[in-house]
Amino acid sequence: MMSDWITFENATYLVEQAFLVADDNTAALLEKTSIEVYTGRDGKKHLKGSGLVQNMLLVELLEENDDLDLILDLGENFKYLMKTPRIIGGKVFSPNTKSFIQFDPIAPWSEISESEFTKLKNEFKLL
Repeated sequence: MMSDWITFENATYLVEQAFLVADDNTAALLEKTSIEVYTGRDGKKHLKGSGLVQNMLLVELLEENDDLDLILDLGENFKYLMKTPRIIGGKVFSPNTKSFIQFDPIAPWSEISESEFTKLKNEFKLL
């Protein structure tokens, strides 16, 4: 069941660090990222989020990679890997600006340890 993995209460949560990461470990920082946990009409918990990204960096990531993963640090021991979330952004933008993207999982996220988070982050090639 999709909602069983969401252990958070219904609320909006600020994300301390968020990165979009490609298969080749190229990554882009998301700023002002938050996630929202809510109960849908079906009575199940759902999760969605948004973050601010430099438009040109997102284009660079998507030029070489079809799928992007999302790594989220919600502070303390709350660190997660979201494999290939659905990412929605604007259609028209100026390359030198930042835009908000929206994301939601297509599969449950995986909790990762502090050491795994640090290891992944150290392997990033940050754009």
